[in-house]
Amino acid sequence: MSVVTHWINNKLYPGTSGNTAPVTNPATGEVTRHVALAGSEDARAAIDAAVAAFPAWRDTSLAKRTAVVFTFRELLNACKEELAAIITAEHGKVLSDALGEVSRGQEVVELACGITHLLKGGATENASTNVDVHSIRQPVGPVGIISPFNFPAMVPMWFFPVAIATGNTVILKPSEKDPSAANWIAELWAEAGLPAGVFNVLHGDKIAVDELLTNPAIKAISFVGSTSVAQYVYATGTAHGKRVQALGGAKNHAVVLPDADLDSTADAMVNAGFGSAGERCMAISAVVAIGGIADDLVVKIKDRARTLRIGDGTKKADMGPLISRAHRDKVASYIDAAEADGAAVVLDGRTVRADGDQNGFWLGPTLIDHVHAGMSVYTDEIFGPILSVLRVDSYDDALELVNSNPYGNGAAIFTNDGGAARRFQTEVEVGMVGINVPIPVPTAYYSFGGWNNSLFGDTHAHGTEGVHFFTRGKVVTSRWLDPSHGGINLGFPQND
Repeated sequence: MSVVTHWINNKLYPGTSGNTAPVTNPATGEVTRHVALAGSEDARAAIDAAVAAFPAWRDTSLAKRTAVVFTFRELLNACKEELAAIITAEHGKVLSDALGEVSRGQEVVELACGITHLLKGGATENASTNVDVHSIRQPVGPVGIISPFNFPAMVPMWFFPVAIATGNTVILKPSEKDPSAANWIAELWAEAGLPAGVFNVLHGDKIAVDELLTNPAIKAISFVGSTSVAQYVYATGTAHGKRVQALGGAKNHAVVLPDADLDSTADAMVNAGFGSAGERCMAISAVVAIGGIADDLVVKIKDRARTLRIGDGTKKADMGPLISRAHRDKVASYIDAAEADGAAVVLDGRTVRADGDQNGFWLGPTLIDHVHAGMSVYTDEIFGPILSVLRVDSYDDALELVNSNPYGNGAAIFTNDGGAARRFQTEVEVGMVGINVPIPVPTAYYSFGGWNNSLFGDTHAHGTEGVHFFTRGKVVTSRWLDPSHGGINLGFPQND
């Protein structure tokens, strides 16, 4: 059985630890390959490669750097269906969803093609007599990217195109559950002409992560994952002098006002709640229905959700399996808990008949009504195809519910009232807001990130914030004098 190895210095690197983990096809339950797990020595080999490559890549002109990024963009566009197939084989999401993931990641690559405009500094002539001042932004150095299983292509692409285009070198540590996409991307970078050591892939678990977090040669860390791990990454990385952006968990709400179009809203809830089997950090998992619309809305969501085809992502399915058997069983346990807490299971995904192997990790769309804020099906980030409906009396009650939640990733409002929508976008305490848009993932030239327990650090992903994260500011003050001597003056420099 093949082993997915590390990628260091533009070539496969088998590693020295000898440890591996199984990689499973979630649609069949079959172990299809293994992935090498890095030891500390392997992690340091990747870091050493990034360190050695940094000076030359930093000093490469912007014109040449962006030319490589543009070539990568063209290569990716020409064969992105191949990458989508790799994602489906290891993650389980349907092919159309995998292709959409690649396309959204490609938007950041396209942003990086125009990085020269975003790296412009400022200049002031004659700030003091014969003194000019200008600012520049320079790369921080070797950086680490630690990405989750749910978007093995898109999430890394939130970070590495900007990091590479701004002159940094990169070590990507993907999830060991679906590692092959990272190696495919690495080979594409090499084909695009990226020098050896600029983009490296390190597979592994906590050993690899801890080396990235503590090694002084790594200057910045980008992370996406659960809140508990995000807290650990942020605390450990910053304690070792690194800048860190750690994107954590989410509990995304959709507030539905009485004047909303319930048919389009129900469509949106099904799309946002059950796409990719709910394994999205921007999935809607809590529907907050205001007033007397809940009964009709629940019926409409149920009628739509029960028509979804569940099965192998390579076939004609709307929704695929979950990532692992353990995760499938954990998600299903929340349905048990909701029943025990007195909620009403309107549509039960535990009884799904999937179009796929009986050993696949199947769980169908689940709709749970009469959920209250204290139930675990509401308080926890489930990361699965469970949509909870909470009923409140007023807009103020809905807003208080959303803002009381410890997460602050995204929220949406469904209404035909422009005043209510504008009030919501001002008052809701989340990083990304949708108005009649259920999954408000920003385009690449805006930032992606949440508030509260959904983000640790001050900087969001991609957009101008991503550029600032992967660069450091420097201000240069210069004076060009005539040959005469200015004399000695020990006083503090003053403008004149």
